[in-house]
Amino acid sequence: MSSVLKEPAKESWRCNKCDVSLELGKVNIEYMGSVFPYELLKCPKCGLVFVPEELATGKMLEVEKTLEDK
Repeated sequence: MSSVLKEPAKESWRCNKCDVSLELGKVNIEYMGSVFPYELLKCPKCGLVFVPEELATGKMLEVEKTLEDK
């Protein structure tokens, strides 16, 4: 599962803690012992990752259910 997030536009999101613009970068998402590389917006200072709702309730939820059924 490696993909590039199309939206939201990166200039529209800022880190609430560091007050800097989030940047698109590689993130390793881990769940139940599996690791999935993904391109997501993250804070260049503190590393906080933004997971958009459509991803969390879409593909991530689908993968979680698949792993939990195994």
